Amino acid sequence: MMIAFLICQLYVVLFVALHDWLPLGKLNNRAGIRAVDTKTQRLRTTALSTLPFAIGLVGSAHYLTTQFPMWLMWLLWITYGAALYGILRAWYLPYLVYNDPVRATRYKQRFADTHAFLPARNGIRPDTLHVTFHAVVLVLIALLFGLTFYGPLTRR
Repeated sequence: MMIAFLICQLYVVLFVALHDWLPLGKLNNRAGIRAVDTKTQRLRTTALSTLPFAIGLVGSAHYLTTQFPMWLMWLLWITYGAALYGILRAWYLPYLVYNDPVRATRYKQRFADTHAFLPARNGIRPDTLHVTFHAVVLVLIALLFGLTFYGPLTRR
């Protein structure tokens, strides 16, 4: 379970750090991203977004064979809880619940011509790359829950 936890964390760190920068064919639209965000904005967002996930990954790897310290547990729960909140707020609430025309317009430009298997709703169509990222975050939270309450991360 710990290896799966670390692999999921590594995926999250790599996704957040690289998905706006590397050409990934139909999985991203770098021209659309550049049209919406300046290089400075992308650098700042990437650095600030990656940092807490990277600290969590390094801390988890460091304490892999021992009990996680409380600061690391708090960091992991806050970071991945905030990630889940962000995913819901940025993608699934406007997709499923309410119309957000400003976000829809931005997403249409940013994610134009990217692969997606979900239909458009409220002007938003979650692309495949982000849906896989969202799935990994959900798996990671489930693993974190299991490891916290039923596994080796904390003493009972």
